Amino acid sequence: MKAYVFPGQGAQFVGMGKDLYDNSAEAKKLFEKANDILGFRITDLMFNGTDEDLRQTKVTQPAIFLHSVILAKTLGDNFKPNMVAGHSLGEFSALVATGAMSFEDGLKLVSKRALAMQEACEIQESTMAAIVGLDDDVVEKVVKEIKEVVVAANYNCPGQLVISGSMEGIDIAVEKLSEAGARRALKLPVGGAFHSPLMEPAREKLAEAIENTKFQDPICPIYQNVNGQAVKTPEIIKKNLIAQLTSPVRWTQTMKNMIANGMNEYIEVGPGKVLQGLLKKVDRKIPTSSAAI
Repeated sequence: MKAYVFPGQGAQFVGMGKDLYDNSAEAKKLFEKANDILGFRITDLMFNGTDEDLRQTKVTQPAIFLHSVILAKTLGDNFKPNMVAGHSLGEFSALVATGAMSFEDGLKLVSKRALAMQEACEIQESTMAAIVGLDDDVVEKVVKEIKEVVVAANYNCPGQLVISGSMEGIDIAVEKLSEAGARRALKLPVGGAFHSPLMEPAREKLAEAIENTKFQDPICPIYQNVNGQAVKTPEIIKKNLIAQLTSPVRWTQTMKNMIANGMNEYIEVGPGKVLQGLLKKVDRKIPTSSAAI
């Protein structure tokens, strides 16, 4: 059974999507439609911008979404998923690629999400840190005992968990987790505490937009971040999507559940190969590849 997976923030690179734009009339049309919807030429920044341009949240998130979704659409009849999932932002890409919502609505939501997250980051200084080489339950126990805001945010693969919280909370956690035996406890160059309670102002803004967006049944089950479970019902998809910004990304659980449900091929749709690397930490035997037209 084929699983198509969609990357999140951090996978961007200058030049992303240019091959698609140059070689597919359908891709070009969708990219130009995106420029109109966003009100600026995001294609100029994607194809010829700087790393700094692409690091702006309002650019990064729509850029990765566009690369992933347009690539999926240009696959045509070759896009035949039995299951899909997307890491954080990638969940929106997965929902559009499987027909759960329209390209236009998906892009508008992603743009709104990016701006809402940026605003939430400006309310309180916060950050994230990658913890490598400890069991999840050890990390959970340590962060639970810290009085400052700090939570487990991204369960990326066994032995790799990203935590999220206030600057002070993360500093304390990094120290305590290093003492607990972490191989690495490294603060990340991000502007905020994504997937933590500090994203509540962004969740509230996005919730209203998601409620007012039309969703329909996707062509196959989507494994959502908040619980790593397969879902097909639009109402449940919406509810989980609203909870996503302040809840952890349960990617380890997602991969394990997909394997348990018969996944034997794993195809990454979008920039980079991060998600293929994460699966190798769970099961090296399952073949992985990048989608290509």
